[in-house]
Amino acid sequence: MAKTLSFALVHFSVAFVVGYAISGSVLVGGAMALVEPAINTVAYHLHERAWERIRFGGVRLRPPRLAVQ
Repeated sequence: MAKTLSFALVHFSVAFVVGYAISGSVLVGGAMALVEPAINTVAYHLHERAWERIRFGGVRLRPPRLAVQ
């Protein structure tokens, strides 16, 4: 979990710095730091779903499911 939170902090920081560098506005940088990662999260989810449906050589790429006992 610490690695995930660390990556999220890096992602938000990069989005803020890029938005600020382009616009010179803290408000725009802050908005980008909130909006871009949210949209990217949805895009990643859709990307993963699409990849689950792709077949290579007749084998469906799907992660193994854990048995619940």
